[in-house]
Amino acid sequence: MINAPVLVLNQNYEPLNVCDIRRAFRLLGADKAELVARNHQVIHTPTLAIDAPSVIRLIYLIRRPQPRVKLSRREVFVRDRHTCQYCGTTGHDLTIDHVMPRHRGGRHEWENLVAACRSCNHRKGAKTLDESRMHLLRDPRAPRADVRYLYGSYLSDERNGAWRDFLFMGDTPRN
Repeated sequence: MINAPVLVLNQNYEPLNVCDIRRAFRLLGADKAELVARNHQVIHTPTLAIDAPSVIRLIYLIRRPQPRVKLSRREVFVRDRHTCQYCGTTGHDLTIDHVMPRHRGGRHEWENLVAACRSCNHRKGAKTLDESRMHLLRDPRAPRADVRYLYGSYLSDERNGAWRDFLFMGDTPRN
């Protein structure tokens, strides 16, 4: 259980990362972090019994780049709410369409990918929007990496419930 997750907060209490208990103990022992919340576990050494950390806060402010959502089919569908961006039908039988076709210089990036139903994707084919006389319901943009995206998999474990206060989620789970 020494591999249990520990939430790492920046000096200003912004969520930074998740590490394991071993790394958390090293940061606490080197006075690079302070204990904010304890875990349900107790770590036993030959002479001590130590409550395991659940949340720690770094002593110094760390500057880091804004986290980004990884580009994948699943994330494009989530961003577009499983809705065809040409006709508006919803469903799970969707494809990915390049707004500007790749063979015409379109790139495989957030701003050029949309969810499309099979008939709209076939109708548009390898044409541009003007050539196909089709319009997008919403312009494609890169989604922001929110707390649920970054830490949602850890929050499904009820033992990490203390994290909710630091992830600005309150006591009750939201849907």
